[in-house]
Amino acid sequence: MKLIGMLDSPYVRRVAICLKLLKLEFQHLPLSVFSTFDEFQRINPVVKAPTLVLDDGQVLMDSSLILEYLSSLSAERRLWPVDASARARAVRLTGLALAGCEKAVQVVYEHNLRPAEKLHQPWLDRVYSQLAAAFSQLEQALREQPLSTDPAQLGLAEVSIAVAWSFRQLMTPHLVDAADYPEVAAYTAALERLPVFAQTPAV
Repeated sequence: MKLIGMLDSPYVRRVAICLKLLKLEFQHLPLSVFSTFDEFQRINPVVKAPTLVLDDGQVLMDSSLILEYLSSLSAERRLWPVDASARARAVRLTGLALAGCEKAVQVVYEHNLRPAEKLHQPWLDRVYSQLAAAFSQLEQALREQPLSTDPAQLGLAEVSIAVAWSFRQLMTPHLVDAADYPEVAAYTAALERLPVFAQTPAV
């Protein structure tokens, strides 16, 4: 398999980390949807990161759909809890992490790709509030029930939270005060020290 995309994308990075957790062999091609658009387009005409090229040539895209497929390949490791209640919580936490990712990405695209005179502040203010709300909900959830930092216990929720927070820290540090989210920050720091994270850096 080949994973296409840059690890500074939280979506690409969470797929790469989960591939390693599932112990699935893959080759990483760090192509950018911007600077190497044409090369990326030759692999996937839609130019969407992450893209996963299977051994039979099929091209998959969208991190959640890719991860759903990958989770079916490993008989030894699951990315979601089996218990219904635990799975519901993991799905909720993953959704919050992805919302945080989405809003941070929107902010980055707005400021980096749109001319300053074209920015629409009321819309940006709404995105800022959604970004803060996502991490506030995660902070409360981790305060009420901490998550494991054991590599053997990590699943999509844990990986998504850490990847989302690290991306936000890297790309939009001015929007959210880390001191307001000590549980999320500490949990992410613990996971980022694990080999599977350290060997899959965002930069």
